[in-house]
Amino acid sequence: MERFDNAPEIALAWHRQGLGAALATVVETWGSAPRRVGAQLAIGGDGRIEGSVSGGCVEGAVIVEALEALEDGEARLLEFGVSDEDAFAVGLACGGTIRVLVEPVGSVLPEPMLAELVDARASRQALAYVVDTARGTRALVRDGYRERMRMDRSGFEEDGRTFVAVHNPPLRLIVVGAVHIAQALVPMARIAGYDPVVIDPREAFASDARFPGETILHDWPDEAVSKLGLDARTALVLLTHDPKLDDPALEAALAADVFYIGALGSTRTHAKRVARMHEAGFTDAQIGRIHGPVGLDIGAAGPAEIAVAILAQMTAVLRGRA
Repeated sequence: MERFDNAPEIALAWHRQGLGAALATVVETWGSAPRRVGAQLAIGGDGRIEGSVSGGCVEGAVIVEALEALEDGEARLLEFGVSDEDAFAVGLACGGTIRVLVEPVGSVLPEPMLAELVDARASRQALAYVVDTARGTRALVRDGYRERMRMDRSGFEEDGRTFVAVHNPPLRLIVVGAVHIAQALVPMARIAGYDPVVIDPREAFASDARFPGETILHDWPDEAVSKLGLDARTALVLLTHDPKLDDPALEAALAADVFYIGALGSTRTHAKRVARMHEAGFTDAQIGRIHGPVGLDIGAAGPAEIAVAILAQMTAVLRGRA
């Protein structure tokens, strides 16, 4: 999954500064391309850029086309053939065809629509930006394209003319318990595209030395998750073994729309956890969302392998395979 690019935010800022801006979006590409469908490049009226649509294969040509599009105030749907030689020069195994939609801000992509998109992204609201490339119409859709949104899969619909750009909030992993498993899980999750947060009031465990460069909260877990907010792009993993720490965060997650809840512990420990959640008033359906013991059963031994099992299970749940 691509990291959360900021091309829309930058294009809006450049447009409002009077510089002029266009957004270039990958709408179709080949299997080994360096950037996925939906990747974006912001182009300023003076030729400055932010983002990428091909990792260097066609950026120069897209910039030229974007500056011309800004002058004539019309969208352009571009198609480029990338030779195997050119692809190899930028580190790819093979070339292919890439299609890029260029939209000048203001004349084609209305400023209020782009501003609404930017505001939604800032507040972690998922939506789709939908373009009818034949008719030239554009819309923001908040409730629709469920499969595309779940799979983070931008692309053309079957009609070949309706392009759907998925704008999901960044995936987030909240880990309660700064234990050895967390030390392995957090960097793995970051590689997989998550923004991790570690919560543990025990400062000896949740230290910069043990989690260099990571976001650490020393609040009690219920206070911390309340500050962070819980939504459909959030996974919660409980690793402390201590009900005083785990249960308040667990109760908050069961009442929210997080996509994954995992809790460390044996089958016996989990049975006690289930009983406590029943006493707290949660239903069987809500409690059934808890993955406990946490992680796929891969025979994991040691913190690193347990972390692999947890991340694999998170991925399976996110993509509808579990």
